[in-house]
Amino acid sequence: MSEFNLIAQYFTRSAPNADLGVGDDAALVRVKEGHQLAISADMLVAGIHFFHDAAPYDIGWKSLAVNISDMAAMGATPKWATLAIALPDVNEAWLAEFSRGFFDCAVKFHVDLIGGDTTRGSLTISVQIMGEVPIGKAIKRSGAKVGDEIWVSGKLGDAALALAHLQNKLILPDDVLLQCEAALHSPQPRVSLGLALRDIANSAIDVSDGLLADLGHILKCSNAGAILQLADIPRTQLDESVYGHEKQIYLALAGGDDYELCFTAPADKHTEILQIGEKLALPLSCIGRVTQSAGVIVHDKIGEILEIKKTGYNHFA
Repeated sequence: MSEFNLIAQYFTRSAPNADLGVGDDAALVRVKEGHQLAISADMLVAGIHFFHDAAPYDIGWKSLAVNISDMAAMGATPKWATLAIALPDVNEAWLAEFSRGFFDCAVKFHVDLIGGDTTRGSLTISVQIMGEVPIGKAIKRSGAKVGDEIWVSGKLGDAALALAHLQNKLILPDDVLLQCEAALHSPQPRVSLGLALRDIANSAIDVSDGLLADLGHILKCSNAGAILQLADIPRTQLDESVYGHEKQIYLALAGGDDYELCFTAPADKHTEILQIGEKLALPLSCIGRVTQSAGVIVHDKIGEILEIKKTGYNHFA
């Protein structure tokens, strides 16, 4: 199969949000009047971001979903994506499932694939995502204010638990494994939440490398610090005599791959934020507050300060 036949068969779809999509030297798109173009990109590499034998459908879904999550964190509406993929060989069964997962995610979040590239090489997937946000309404990392409440959506640590299970570092009960594998393989970008927070949140980020690491980006950009309450951080509770208290804490605080939103907002928006969570059927948890002093302090359930040895994943550590 030639490169162009491969693209035509597996990656060419209609692109209602674009003036010109796949099939030319470049795509053509128009941004609505009064809006800015939000752009982000992520790369997934076999053996680093996913196992070599991972289900291709899951890889397809996740490769787009993690990019859409960046749009959610900015309060942007995802619209267009490009895909560059290196393949060790042309495996048509793999491509069929990968593209099915990719486009299932694209359809759910109304994203058009408008271009990209293919080549031979170690399995590597690079997606660029583009979206729209009204001018002046983007939620940035740099906007956190002293006194802001710190919030997270959903639960943290489930994806890390699933990964630990797959690496034979622990054995999860079947029911817990099912929900944790869903978090790892099929993250759900919080686009609706991001849009609802445009005029409420002062800052936001999606949790990809770990809560402490990603919250740290907000705090660095905002020249602030934070105090967190461990008891308020939403996570799956497991038998501590079997799984260990410290290990569970680490996975929730620094495990990563959650793709939930962490955001800060004025304390007087507390009730409004809870109402947004109810409307979206999405649990939202207030886990701490922004402080003047630099750094992050985490209090355990009796008020003692936890010693934090690692805050999240670092590709080059």
